[in-house]
Amino acid sequence: MIRIGLVGARGYVGSELIRLLAAHPQFEIGFVSSREREGQRLAEHEQSYGGELRYCSLDAAAVAASEVQAVVLGLPNGLAAPFVEAIEKASPNKVVLDLSADYRFDASWVYGLPEHHRASLPGAQRISNPGCYATAMQFALAPIVDLLEGPAQCFGVSGYSGAGTTASDRNDPEKLRDNLMPYALVGHVHEREVTRHLGHPVEFMPHVAAHFRGITMTVNVHLCESLDHDSLMQRFRDAYARESLVSLENEAPWVSRIAGQHGVSLGGLVVSSCGRRAVIVATLDNLLKGAATQALQNLNLAFGLPEFSGIPLETHA
Repeated sequence: MIRIGLVGARGYVGSELIRLLAAHPQFEIGFVSSREREGQRLAEHEQSYGGELRYCSLDAAAVAASEVQAVVLGLPNGLAAPFVEAIEKASPNKVVLDLSADYRFDASWVYGLPEHHRASLPGAQRISNPGCYATAMQFALAPIVDLLEGPAQCFGVSGYSGAGTTASDRNDPEKLRDNLMPYALVGHVHEREVTRHLGHPVEFMPHVAAHFRGITMTVNVHLCESLDHDSLMQRFRDAYARESLVSLENEAPWVSRIAGQHGVSLGGLVVSSCGRRAVIVATLDNLLKGAATQALQNLNLAFGLPEFSGIPLETHA
């Protein structure tokens, strides 16, 4: 068994990742570090886990010295560096997967979007997990990036789980009731992330809604040459025909249907009468394909395991 340690795994994504790891045929959880829950049994908080493991509170040096083969960092942005530096010094052969944005702009780390960077992941030791919004944008744009003229406009709406567990207006169900809350309308980190990794500028406008989980991303693009609907659809079929976690629909996908699913749905592909403007809609579960499922794909590939080991593909229609 390959032992995986989790740092900062108290939140929603950590819970999903624990559930996936607990059922994985070749991974086992080595430790779960959380200051708030130190000493408490993991099974008291995560029903998917049936062992006797207890939460611990490990500093960077203790994480580096731990007897695990991989460490998943689930810390807020800006807090990963001390753990990475300690691991580099004490046990550089450990695989480190960072869920935050801290290393998504570092060329020495592998950017873990498997469907687009699969060849770089086997044997990778430093992996930055993409952002949830950024994942949706890239799935919608990658098949036509060579045809884009000017920045792509991306209107994203997430369930409030995307705002984490720390109390704020963006995860307060009462304030979100009958509401759609825009925020960070220019310069969002996922806007910069997609611009970097797609190699084309995007303009991203994030919003949070009253549902708990799931992202809808509506992408508007202008094209450098005229394209008809059939040609647009064929580009997406060619790009994702062999991808187990990608489905292509004729109509715009519903966010309610992607909740709890491990993949991404693309649809609503339409072209203007002139053929020079197109709209694509992507949906995914921000906690799964936007985070935990993608992390498990990356860990599987890094250790030379089947990419979808431990991922219940039958739940993705």
